[in-house]
Parts: sequence; C-alpha cells; structure tokens
Amino acid sequence: MIVGLAPGLHGANRTGRPFTGDYAGVLLYGTLKKLGLARGDYDERGDNGLELIDCAITNAVRCVPPENKPLPSEVNTCRQFLTATIDGMPNVRAILCLGKIAHDSVCTALDVSRKEHAFTHGAAYAIDRVTLISSYHCSRLNTNTGVLTAAMFEDVVARAKQVAFAAL
Repeated sequence: MIVGLAPGLHGANRTGRPFTGDYAGVLLYGTLKKLGLARGDYDERGDNGLELIDCAITNAVRCVPPENKPLPSEVNTCRQFLTATIDGMPNVRAILCLGKIAHDSVCTALDVSRKEHAFTHGAAYAIDRVTLISSYHCSRLNTNTGVLTAAMFEDVVARAKQVAFAAL
C-alpha cells in the first residue's frame, strides 16, 4: 500500500485516481511500472488503462487542501478513512508513506508512537503485520531541488516491494 498526502487539485481530484495528472504521478507510476507493480501506459487521464498489480494507493487526506497544506484538523478528520482502508486490507505487508504527513498519519492509524517511528527517508519499521517504510514525497518540488532523486525513489519502492512479497 502506498499512502500519499492528499488528492492533487488538477490531477486526482479531477480524475478520481491518486497521482493522476500531477507530476508526482509521472515518477510514481513510472517507477511502479518499472518494478512490475503496474502495467499499461500512464497519462493524465484516469481511464488510460493503467492497472496496479498487487498494490494499492490511498491518501492521508481525502480532499484537496488549501495550498496543498492540510490543517491538522483535516488530517485528524480523514484518519478514520485511512484507518478503515488499512484495516480493510488484511493482506497488506508493507505501507510506503510518501512524506511526513502521510507517515505521521499512518503511525497514528496503526496506534504507534511517532517519536519511536520517526520520519526519515528510507526508514523501515516492523509494526505487527506490516512494515512501515517512509520516503520523501515524489513531488516536483522535491525532485527539482534534489531532495529526492528518481534513483532514491526507485530504491525505496523496490524495498517496499521486497518487504511485501518476502512474507509470501
């Protein structure tokens, strides 16, 4: 399972598919396809035939936040949906969190200490049935500034895939 921040104004909010139509989707879906977790061709439409393989994508926040910065109250309100999504997927073995807000929200949803499970790119924490893995968000801002490179992102997604399928 991949957990992002929130629907993008021009992408997921318009298309109904997370990361579609936003730059982050180019990197995310390209990486998933390269690692065998997606098939088909990605473009900015939700009906382009792209399919996920043995993975799911959701967000910490369900609505487009103002200025792409959700308020703590929005994150807290939406956590019930994130918790229900995680609980509704009993076979999930790895949760890849894209960004600190997603990471912290998943920690709270899993009822673990954020202090003991600090956000760090590439960190992995075994928590009951899942391993929580964190990555910088694959946003244009992070990739343009070099905070996250395509190679760094591919490595962390590959690690999540390895953890998820090691238990099978």
